[in-house]
Amino acid sequence: MHELTETDIEKQKKKRCMSDKRTIIETFPNAYPDRDYRVVHTAPEFTSVCPKTGQPDFATMILEYIPDSLCIELKSLKLYYNSFRNDGIYFESVTNMILEDLAACCQPRYMKLTANFNVRGGITSIVEVEYKKPAQA
Repeated sequence: MHELTETDIEKQKKKRCMSDKRTIIETFPNAYPDRDYRVVHTAPEFTSVCPKTGQPDFATMILEYIPDSLCIELKSLKLYYNSFRNDGIYFESVTNMILEDLAACCQPRYMKLTANFNVRGGITSIVEVEYKKPAQA
């Protein structure tokens, strides 16, 4: 039988906390669900922590989506982004996690998240992820 180490416990705790973030996101009914229109939200103060060095990572998050029946409420989006402030997570992981959470909450027709991370060690990183709603049968 495998005994849980402190590292295993911390990983489980972190995973549980990360999954709870989705509950922060609020939505509201789209008043124009029959029209395709693009919503763009830019958040220039996103912060997370490098899991390797413990140093803060800063990014501008550009969220673009075509809503279906629900839209994302802005204050909850800000609070959701802020919930990553102390999390040690790689650029690629946090960008994909955010897209998965937001798409799950509002089920848009289309969503794209561009994460423009500030220079770190002389390298600029941009991570782009997309979601497309599956076609109806």
